[in-house]
Amino acid sequence: MDMDGLGRKLGLAEDKMTIRKAEELRRLSNVHFDSSTFGVGEVCKSVLCFELATTKLQVPFDRQKAIRLSGMSEKAYTRSLNAMQNALGVRPKLDIRELGIQFGCLRLIGSAQRALSLYKERFIASLPESRRSSADFGRPVFTAVAFYLCARRNKLKVDRTKLIEICGTSDSEFSSVAASMNDLCFDVVGIAKEKKDPKSVKCNREILDALPSKRRREDDGESDSSIGSVDDGDELEVPGLKRSKKMPKHIYEEWKGSVLTSNKAFKDTGLEKKTKQLPLNFVKKPSQTVSLEGL
Repeated sequence: MDMDGLGRKLGLAEDKMTIRKAEELRRLSNVHFDSSTFGVGEVCKSVLCFELATTKLQVPFDRQKAIRLSGMSEKAYTRSLNAMQNALGVRPKLDIRELGIQFGCLRLIGSAQRALSLYKERFIASLPESRRSSADFGRPVFTAVAFYLCARRNKLKVDRTKLIEICGTSDSEFSSVAASMNDLCFDVVGIAKEKKDPKSVKCNREILDALPSKRRREDDGESDSSIGSVDDGDELEVPGLKRSKKMPKHIYEEWKGSVLTSNKAFKDTGLEKKTKQLPLNFVKKPSQTVSLEGL
């Protein structure tokens, strides 16, 4: 792929230093980066080299135009860029002060720096002695995660997608580092979850209040004398009413007797038998014919 022609399409034709840097990265990628493993074509590889060169030299770069020229989706492009960065050892330098200025959150600089240093100490302390010397915190994802968690704790809105794009990492890696930092430094970056009391919720409170009486009725139901009995107790609950409204036993007995008496009287009258509807016969009237006489 002609790097000069691609640079012209990307709007970098006048920047000879960027083109030379992209050509250098392209030669390194041919040696250290296996593009067939990630499904990256030659054009896409050249475009990725241009983005790495502009990042290295701090030159403005139009990523959307680069994605269109590469012929890949934005997610696949970002994944390929991260793979090439890891293969070539080209990692963008990320400073918390720059993030604070870029996102307009200057007050997070101090808290993010403290969270990052505390995470390094606790993470190294959790490792065995043989692995402590090999711990690497130079990747920009740790800085970005510390900044993001501090912003979330202080209820400040930070674009997560843009932050992932700046640090040059993947969403899965960002999430895993965020989970690890949240576990080790919960006192600094964690958010206390508000646990709701079930008794504060109306429906749950009614259910919980009804459970003890239900258990008592089930326990009493084990004996044969109380199976199927609804008349036990001084006060009885009527279905459909709230628990606070209760019916005394004597009123219940009066209501029960009146219902039984009315049912017996109704059966004695014999009106409970179903009546059959007789068929209806409508008499058809003969159709009247109107004779038309000629004038």
